[in-house]
Amino acid sequence: MKRTLLSLIGLLLVTFSFAQDDEVAQILAKRKASNQAIRSFDHELNATFSTEDAFITTGLGVLISGKEEQEIYLKSLKGPRMYWIRTPDEVIVNHKTQLAWETGTWKGYYEDSDKPEVGGKYSAQWTKASGTWLIHSQLFVTLEQ
Repeated sequence: MKRTLLSLIGLLLVTFSFAQDDEVAQILAKRKASNQAIRSFDHELNATFSTEDAFITTGLGVLISGKEEQEIYLKSLKGPRMYWIRTPDEVIVNHKTQLAWETGTWKGYYEDSDKPEVGGKYSAQWTKASGTWLIHSQLFVTLEQ
């Protein structure tokens, strides 16, 4: 009986681990696709990775609320075009709340350059309330300039 119970617990832990790994893999795949969309300056595609009411705090502290405001912000930027690459260090998923935490580093590059001009740390909150993982909020802090 004790051996059966331990086997069952082990099986549940392995199943949970695979489920957790699958959820993390989904988020990392979406982050990679989002990075590619930003690199291609495809802001419409990039917006599909966020909820309608997503919040972004830019590296210099500008608060953007929702996809429409994000589009206005991006169109208002002056000077050479810049893209940003986010590199995740950690993703933690809570299956009960359908929320996930992502944290890592980000770098900003001018359009035709592979040399970062700016960078720092970021965190993101993901939600799976709609049935698919979407970014609900992101916080960027500029630490390198």
